[in-house]
Parts: sequence; C-alpha cells; structure tokens
Amino acid sequence: MNFWTRFDALLASNEIVIDRPKGTSHPRHPAIVYPLDYGYLKGTSSDDGNGIDVWRGSMPAAQLVAVVCTVDTLKCDAEVKLLVGCTDDEIETVDKFYNESDCMSGIVVMRDRDLR
Repeated sequence: MNFWTRFDALLASNEIVIDRPKGTSHPRHPAIVYPLDYGYLKGTSSDDGNGIDVWRGSMPAAQLVAVVCTVDTLKCDAEVKLLVGCTDDEIETVDKFYNESDCMSGIVVMRDRDLR
C-alpha cells in the first residue's frame, strides 16, 4: 500500500465527525472562524492524541484529494490534516486559512488527479 491508499483505507473504515461546521468559531479562540466543515476521523489518533483532523469540502464524494502539513506555534505542534471532497477553490481556502494566520502555517500536498 502507498501513502494515499493507506489514508483511503482509514477513510473507508472510520466515520468523519464534523464538530466545527463551516462558519463557526474555534471554541477557545473565537477570532478563528472555520471556512469549511472541520472535524476528525473517528477511531483514529494523531500526535495531539485526538482523531486525525479532516477538512470536508462540498463535493459529494468523500474522496481524499490532498493533505495539509501544518505547524502551530501557539500549540507547539505539527500535524497532517486530510482534505476530503474539496474543490480546488476550497483547497486554496484551507491553504490561506493556515498561511494567513499569526501562529500557523501549512503546506498542501495534492494527490495526483489521476488517483482521485
């Protein structure tokens, strides 16, 4: 299995839970507003001990289109977050969300379009 196939397997076997719908504020940092649905992959874990984070776009298919590798100097952590069902414009929105922040930055790694 390759990198993308392993994430596909996680997506296929674990439920996406949206706990921060598009337009809502972060529970501890109200100035941070989520531009897309944001949540986690139930039954998984990442470095922060919570489920793997997921950005859910507007496309009907729940297909992994990219990941974003982030660094957060406020939380002193780095993570990989999944971009599922996101259009090109939504991927750009997530990129801006991280890179126009005072404490976060991210790099989007796109999945080859032939593998989507």
